[in-house]
Amino acid sequence: MKKNNLGKTDIMVSEICLGTMTWGQQNSEKEAHDQLSFAIERGINFIDTAEMYSVPPKEETYGLTEKYIGTWLKNQDRSKIILATKIAGRTSNVPSGPPGLDWIRKGPRLNEEHIFEAIENSLKRLNTEYIDLYQIHWPERPVNSFGQLGYIHNPREDDIKIEVTLEALSKAVQKGLIKYIGLSNETPWGVMKFIEAAKEFSLPRVVSIQNPYSLLNRSFEAGLSEIAINEEVGLLPYSPLAGGVLSGKYLNGKKPENARMTLFERMRTRYTNQHAENAVLEYQKIALKYDLNLTQMAINFVTKQNFVTSNIIGATSIDQLEENIDSINCELNEEVIKEIEKVHKIYTYPCP
Repeated sequence: MKKNNLGKTDIMVSEICLGTMTWGQQNSEKEAHDQLSFAIERGINFIDTAEMYSVPPKEETYGLTEKYIGTWLKNQDRSKIILATKIAGRTSNVPSGPPGLDWIRKGPRLNEEHIFEAIENSLKRLNTEYIDLYQIHWPERPVNSFGQLGYIHNPREDDIKIEVTLEALSKAVQKGLIKYIGLSNETPWGVMKFIEAAKEFSLPRVVSIQNPYSLLNRSFEAGLSEIAINEEVGLLPYSPLAGGVLSGKYLNGKKPENARMTLFERMRTRYTNQHAENAVLEYQKIALKYDLNLTQMAINFVTKQNFVTSNIIGATSIDQLEENIDSINCELNEEVIKEIEKVHKIYTYPCP
């Protein structure tokens, strides 16, 4: 499997990253271990998780995903694994994002006290002495993430400044607790402010950004793709299948048994609407015309973008995982790309 540099670092990560957010609700500990071992066998060396996982977030499942990884990791060669996790941020700033999270440090924030407590707890759950990539799950300030449209400027006096957060993370780097810093669900303005703060205050530079990107949500291209390339802050795209919608399994109102959007109705609102369904039907026609697997076509389109460092895929079964990994062998020729672009012009960003 091809590997890419993680930002300006010398760390090489596989072009496919194993996502883990279903472990602890849709997947058992054994199933998580089976997926991890299978992914490693197939050449994946990059694992992404978060303190908040599993998803949807609940107090009783908080930290379970990291624990499952930790019980597997203790029997592995740690030096061969690139491990990424995330710190949860303030929740009142993203109305469409995770609810409450008061069970996480009585309401998570991005100051030094919260950051060090979060890191120490993640290290314990993960059974490791260091985290390769530590990411801010979403910004401290109000932003339009998680499918929210529009932007309301609402600065607050108690918002923690970017340089304060970065200074705390810098201390964690100096202590050897984390190696590199990444962002998630961030805006072009936010990414550049982190880059500016690193330069102005001689602090570590962010190396990656984890945002949604798929055939149903290409908004990253509008402003962030230029930053990702020119500043070498590569994208780690999540939801390349738009929550599974791009597999086609939810077409015509279908609700497959044990599928994510069947189990968790709240998640349907972000990824299912008539424009999205129409777009998926058109992409399905392209896949059929060129004898391609729709799922693999959708994933490969994301993986091959020049601003993408590693494409985060998730699965609830080994069969799904194998299909997703095999997307690296799905070749999209010039004609396929042209037809994809035609559909995109008609159905632009149906699932922001």
